[in-house]
Amino acid sequence: MSGHVNDGMDKGSIMDSEDRIEKMVDIYVSAEAVRDMKHKDKEDFDTQTTKTQTPQHTGSDSVRIRSSRAAAVCLVLLCVLLLTAVIVLCVIFTQERQQFISKNENLTSEREQLKLKNTNLTNEREQLMLKNTNLTNEREQLMLKNTNLINAREQLRNELQIYDGWTFYQSSFYYKSNEMKNWTESRRYCTQRGADLISINNRQEQDFVQNMSGAAIVYIGLTDIDVEGSWKWVDGSTLTSGFWAFNGQTTEPNGGRRENCAVTVAKPPQEWLNLVGWLDVDCNRAYQWICEKRISQFILP
Repeated sequence: MSGHVNDGMDKGSIMDSEDRIEKMVDIYVSAEAVRDMKHKDKEDFDTQTTKTQTPQHTGSDSVRIRSSRAAAVCLVLLCVLLLTAVIVLCVIFTQERQQFISKNENLTSEREQLKLKNTNLTNEREQLMLKNTNLTNEREQLMLKNTNLINAREQLRNELQIYDGWTFYQSSFYYKSNEMKNWTESRRYCTQRGADLISINNRQEQDFVQNMSGAAIVYIGLTDIDVEGSWKWVDGSTLTSGFWAFNGQTTEPNGGRRENCAVTVAKPPQEWLNLVGWLDVDCNRAYQWICEKRISQFILP
């Protein structure tokens, strides 16, 4: 019984195995069929895809070409812009360079002008310093002169106390004597007082002496005792022109070697024939006289 069972079991097992094999074959066949279909479908799909994509590849090339052209145009424009920018920068740089050169030239010119002004100012300063030195020296000299004048003023005050009765006119002091002496003694009187017989230099002084002498006949410091006819003043100067008396008939001087000294007359006596002015007389005759002392003699040297 067990044998029949085993046989039945083996047959069932064999049948199950066969069925399984057949199923596996069928599955394999089905798988192969499906694989073939898939392969075919893939080929068809690839073919269709190739056919479909060929036009698409052509559009991409056009886009790529257009993109390349646009890029080239952009590059050209960029180059143009860069070239324009370079040109503008060059122009600006050139202008700024010219401006810088012009400013530099202006600054150089201003520097030269400043150097010239500085030189001029230096020269002016030197001149001012020299002027200041000269003014300082002049001030010192003026101060010295002022000191001398102060001393001279004091001396003059002392002198004037001695010369009481003297008359001041223009730049001299004059003294008319009340007594009478000959020409030599008259002069000695004057010189002992630091003066001398008067020297008459112009019409104004002559008029002053005439008014001062009044009716007196007075000696003046004029003589030709050294050389006849060559009249000189007591200071050694030669007479060039004078106020010799003339009445229409008699002309002075006319005394020759006998009359070598001069007097002046404003109101002559009757015997003098109305001769007004200078007359030559005998130096030993006694007359009044006029002394003169110039103000410069009071000032210290």
